[in-house]
Amino acid sequence: MEGDKAAVRRVDGPGESLDVVIVGAGFAGLYMLHRVRALGLSVRVYEAGSDVGGTWYWNRYPGARCDVESMQYSYSFDEALQQDWRWSERFAGQPEILAYANHVADRFDLRRDIAFDTRIEAAHWDEAASSWRLSLPAGRRAAARFLVLATGCLSAAKMPEIPGLGSFAGPVYHTGTWPRDPVDFAGKRVAVIGTGSSGIQAIPVLAEEASHLTVYQRTPNYSLPAGNGPMTAEYEAGWKRDYVERRRLARTTKSGTIYEFGTRSALAVDAEERSREYAARWAKGGANFMHAFNDLALSQEANDTAAEFVRERIAGLVEDPRKAAILSPRDYPIGTKRICLDTRYFETFNRDDVDLVDLRADPIEAITPRGVRTRSGERAFDALVLATGFDAMTGALLAIDLTGRDGERLADKWAAGPRNHLGLMPAGFPNLFTITGPGSPSVLSNVIVSIEQHVEWIAGCLGYLKDHGYAVIASERDAEDAWVAHVNEVAHRTLYPRAASWYMGANVPGKPRVFMPYIGGVGAYREHCATVAAKGYEGFTLEHGIGRYGNPTP
Repeated sequence: MEGDKAAVRRVDGPGESLDVVIVGAGFAGLYMLHRVRALGLSVRVYEAGSDVGGTWYWNRYPGARCDVESMQYSYSFDEALQQDWRWSERFAGQPEILAYANHVADRFDLRRDIAFDTRIEAAHWDEAASSWRLSLPAGRRAAARFLVLATGCLSAAKMPEIPGLGSFAGPVYHTGTWPRDPVDFAGKRVAVIGTGSSGIQAIPVLAEEASHLTVYQRTPNYSLPAGNGPMTAEYEAGWKRDYVERRRLARTTKSGTIYEFGTRSALAVDAEERSREYAARWAKGGANFMHAFNDLALSQEANDTAAEFVRERIAGLVEDPRKAAILSPRDYPIGTKRICLDTRYFETFNRDDVDLVDLRADPIEAITPRGVRTRSGERAFDALVLATGFDAMTGALLAIDLTGRDGERLADKWAAGPRNHLGLMPAGFPNLFTITGPGSPSVLSNVIVSIEQHVEWIAGCLGYLKDHGYAVIASERDAEDAWVAHVNEVAHRTLYPRAASWYMGANVPGKPRVFMPYIGGVGAYREHCATVAAKGYEGFTLEHGIGRYGNPTP
């Protein structure tokens, strides 16, 4: 039963009362909408943007591209969809991924239940009504029995804390909120601040357009060649012939992606064999390099062999030894910050019209009306590009004024770091689900695989509650505490916490340093969630509450 419009009820004042409200119309929100409709529940999606796409709607910067292969970065829930859609490249660019999101929205007629240009300002749990009260722009309101936050892990753009940023006379662009209309950098002096994934993708493209490009780097990043190219008919056909089995296999892996996983320690072979393995994977391209051996995330000594190989490659690609040294990471293990994929990023610094400023040696003091002033002096620019990333995983969630039981604010609950049972529901916030939230594999995985697993778990839960006459589900604090402890324990068995990464919240001043995603792997996590559901949602309390979704409380 789709779009049960009769179930939509008015609330006091302008607004509507629904079974389910979903926040966000990216890949998570679109699939969640599709599954909720199938349950016969009334549903609305509220989306801050003007169209579908989520991350791929906002991140339109030059060179934006997925770092998961196209044949794996797509929905698997509909066989006809995955057989019909054709990708043009091994790693799809932003325009094509956005076109795919639009195709899905049209194919399943999803837009009719999406309110665009609508940002949820506040959501307060109403204990008496067993529902969420939502505040929308312009004083509008809505109510929902269940609230699903499909806001994305990388959707809250992080502005840098640089004095004078608002004084610059020219245009300022952030990679995470790029304009919809094309930006012309021809003949302009452009500064890029930041060399994370978005900077690494944008810099080679901007260098081709601008008259002069200056890159300001604080922390060098390990980047691997993407090895991108046109999608071949043979490669596509191979996947489509065996999509069902390959998708099943991907769900059992650690990353949710099919790679060539090494089964030996990097220290179990001699230096020559290690180098051959690394070189073969470097030549093929993609993040598969990080799976050359099975202990690169566990052993510092093993990790050092991969890191040194990459530094040697950087030294071979960058002609100026000074620039090569600045671009070579040395103070954190490779892979403990999200590994980047690039197309001729390091070679870009061989151009005469590209400069590199090491902010560790020459820090920015201020943005001025003319440009950027560092300790050594001021440079003038026509445009600034801020590739300064995101307030990852929690930023978009905490941007909403969320209040649960007994007036508890989510911002207060998470003041020392996010606490979220299974990455799905924070204790004290009934009927609130987070898709790929902190405490789940999310950003450490092929996020489409993780999105589908979360959406299907939530849809199964909603169906269970409906069928058994329950109106409320709430995470138990003891279960949440145990899960948070497990997430931290597993993380600290690895090298990941050694890096000041956005996984740790280290890119946001004042944000607690807590490893946020679950590193135990997609396969193990999926099995755990399935067991919880099979045991009648163990670790959650189910309540009848009030309303047509369950029996009235006596």
